[in-house]
Amino acid sequence: MKRSALLSICVLSLGGCAVGPIATPLNAPIPAKWSEAPDDKASPAHLGDWWRSFNDPVLDGLIKEAIAGNQSVASAKAKVREARASRRVSAAALLPALSGTASSTEQQLSASQTGAAEGGASNYNQFVGGLDASWEIDIFGGNRRSLEAYDFAAHAAEDDLDAALLTLVGDVATYYIELRGYQARIALARSTAESQRKTAALTRIKFQVGSASAVDTFNAEALAANTEATIPPFRASFAQAMHRLGILIGQAPGALAARLAVARPVPSTPKSLPLGLPADLLSNRPDVRAAEKRVAQYTAQIGYAEAQLYPKLTLTGSLYSNAFRIEDFAKASTIAWSLGPSLSIPFFQGGQLTAQVDYAKATRDEYLVSWRATVLTALEDVENAIVALAQEKLHAKKLAESAAGYAKAAALSRSLYTLGSSSFLEVLDAERSLYSEQDSLLVSRVAIATDHVALAKALGGGWTRPVDSASPEVIDVNEGPRVATAQEMMGPEPIAAIQP
Repeated sequence: MKRSALLSICVLSLGGCAVGPIATPLNAPIPAKWSEAPDDKASPAHLGDWWRSFNDPVLDGLIKEAIAGNQSVASAKAKVREARASRRVSAAALLPALSGTASSTEQQLSASQTGAAEGGASNYNQFVGGLDASWEIDIFGGNRRSLEAYDFAAHAAEDDLDAALLTLVGDVATYYIELRGYQARIALARSTAESQRKTAALTRIKFQVGSASAVDTFNAEALAANTEATIPPFRASFAQAMHRLGILIGQAPGALAARLAVARPVPSTPKSLPLGLPADLLSNRPDVRAAEKRVAQYTAQIGYAEAQLYPKLTLTGSLYSNAFRIEDFAKASTIAWSLGPSLSIPFFQGGQLTAQVDYAKATRDEYLVSWRATVLTALEDVENAIVALAQEKLHAKKLAESAAGYAKAAALSRSLYTLGSSSFLEVLDAERSLYSEQDSLLVSRVAIATDHVALAKALGGGWTRPVDSASPEVIDVNEGPRVATAQEMMGPEPIAAIQP
């Protein structure tokens, strides 16, 4: 009884009712503070252009070029335009539809039809034209809920674009840091091998005068060759990082070879990132925002599916003219019209409509679970990045102390060996240890910088300036009516048969 009363009220209000659940703010298990940074003050996580703290103009330029030329970003922009267009299609369902028709036919009646003698057939023209209009009254809000769903989908696509930009900025920074790291390791290997070659030459001289053995000479030359053997793999890794950077900015793999050939130091990060509160991730991380909007999108889809269970009211009207002479076409005597409502009631659909509601609810639940998982993953990303960065800084500090000690030991052992007061094994061990520790220190410095990047990405730091997502990739020309070319008339070329 109550359902019938509600139905009557909605029909009379012509679209004042709605069905289905309403999207509400979601709840997730968000901790009050970061467990890996208990003493950090809860400053707002305004990251801005965080990569500028590296003070590297080359990196700044590469990021700008990547924003403009990256193909993944271009694809995300196209998806934004696609989602916005889909929203406009959905919005059209709320408006009246109007179409027109026109026809002109020449007909001949036979002699039997006209009653005339044989050969007395007659010809006449008939002109028909009119307008047809229809407007679905959105009584239960199905079309409005559909538009709401597409609206959330469009906003989610914009968040996906932000996520693509965040990933891109992080990838460019990471590969650039790794590239500079390989450059530094190549330079270290070369300088170390040069020093070891000098030690090998000294050992050869001492062997010639009888104060060193052939074993010492071979060991010295082998150590230098072993150090030089590390350079080719570093060069390969350097080239791969350079090629990846070229692709990320939308150019050929080798496009950056000349620009990046000039060595620069591994970027350092003197400025700490503001961590903010864990709850900030809900607004700062674009993947979390997109996941939440998709929950809202499919919540609205439930309303659309439930609206299909109720009657639909459509207002239809037509105005048309039918005349045998063109000059009579607009006369009142040839004009007819019709206007009236049309009610469609879904009495029995074999359970299809209720199944669609269940499907929509299950889809909403799927995206809700996905949102929760995205939030938890975001929290994990930040906690992992915090601890990785903090521990890597401690690691680098100890490696620096160790490398300084080995440097003193290597210098002293060489001096003593030159004076004949030390065995070559001490020199060999000191130089090997020094190179290993210096190389490890470089690797640690690269890891600190890349961990800094990972923390910035985990906190939601991406590209914050406006990005043009409205301009299409292809500007089509000559789209209107035209004389078809021979190729258009013939259609596409046939696919060649595959030969056995």
